[in-house]
Amino acid sequence: MGVDRALCEALFDELRQKTFDGVGITRDSYGHGESLALDVIERAAAKLGLAVERDRGANLVITLPGTAESAEPCIAFGSHLDSVPQGGNFDGAAGVVAGLAVLASFLREGFKPKRALKLFALRGEESARFGKAYIGSSALFGKLSQDDLDAPAVDSGRKLSDCMSDVGVDVERVHRGEALVDPRSIGAWLELHIEQGPVLIARQQAIGIVTGIRGNFRHRNVECVGEAGHSGAVPRWLRHDAVFASAELLVHIDRHWRTLLERGRDLVVTSGIFGTVSDEHAIARIPGTTRFSFEVRSQHRETLEAFYDLFQSECASVAEERGVNFKFDRLVESAPALMDSVWINRLIAAAGKLGHPCEEMASGAGHDAAVFANAGIPSAMIFVRNSNGSHNPNEAMDIDDFLVGVHTMREAIREAAQ
Repeated sequence: MGVDRALCEALFDELRQKTFDGVGITRDSYGHGESLALDVIERAAAKLGLAVERDRGANLVITLPGTAESAEPCIAFGSHLDSVPQGGNFDGAAGVVAGLAVLASFLREGFKPKRALKLFALRGEESARFGKAYIGSSALFGKLSQDDLDAPAVDSGRKLSDCMSDVGVDVERVHRGEALVDPRSIGAWLELHIEQGPVLIARQQAIGIVTGIRGNFRHRNVECVGEAGHSGAVPRWLRHDAVFASAELLVHIDRHWRTLLERGRDLVVTSGIFGTVSDEHAIARIPGTTRFSFEVRSQHRETLEAFYDLFQSECASVAEERGVNFKFDRLVESAPALMDSVWINRLIAAAGKLGHPCEEMASGAGHDAAVFANAGIPSAMIFVRNSNGSHNPNEAMDIDDFLVGVHTMREAIREAAQ
């Protein structure tokens, strides 16, 4: 018996309708939109007769009990329900809908797993609101720092800890760094997610199996402080131009990136926010200040550390040459992770059994699976083909491709749970 297509389509439709912002989807981490989305999934699970609860991290947990008398670790799966502002409907939510579809199909078939199956609809994976990714899953394993909890929301300025408390998180335990779940109670973590790049489109394949997840080092705000002046009155040799200094820095960084790629390193570098101060910039003014973001990603921590050292060195060099100063906000790190080879092979075999070719690929984007993997839990991911990228309203996952991923995940879970 197959997965209920109508259930999946109805859930995606309701999620879109409840969290549409007029342009795209906004499900703010530890905010109103995210809570609406969790409520949608909770109602659907309860209607199916599944056990539902909110854990101490205010995540939604949906359980199909196991039949084994011994307390074997559960098989957990799911994804996040928050989004970037004006994002797409499938980023994160596809993994939650997939998990519920798997549980619904098992109920309909009368399949009784020996090991409990738990679907997690996680909060706070996106970094858009607080500048840190994987907040919800990191809280589960006691991995949030005081600096993390003090981070202000970009929309309201309220601390993360206060926003977490608003939705029912046990903030006292999170403050103490206590794990909210025992990693030994989870035998595996599976996550289905749309691909956020173009590889599966280019390969003309519905799904891919993830081998590893890139970690990142990032600054939300780097400030280059020079000296403002009249554009016609100050000669080049006396200027402290923040724009030219920042541009020179990024050109140097790009050269280093290209060199390391030629040496076979896994690396991507981005400055997604860049500008002068809008209150003071003018066509006839030498800019005294620029602000920009910096992010470097790799599957290998040593590459991240080496490139960040290069970045700091180049900042010092340009500062001396141009007579400017670079100021940095807090460095935020997300650790890279490798996926579990046993589960990778199990997913590949399940896809093959169903007649679907699949691409083995690294994930350039971060996912909660990295946190589970780094907590010592065997983890794996399925990517589903998706047009038009992600973090935008134009995500275009085809429901048939989605069902290929769901069927693959279901077969792998069935094998491991019986």
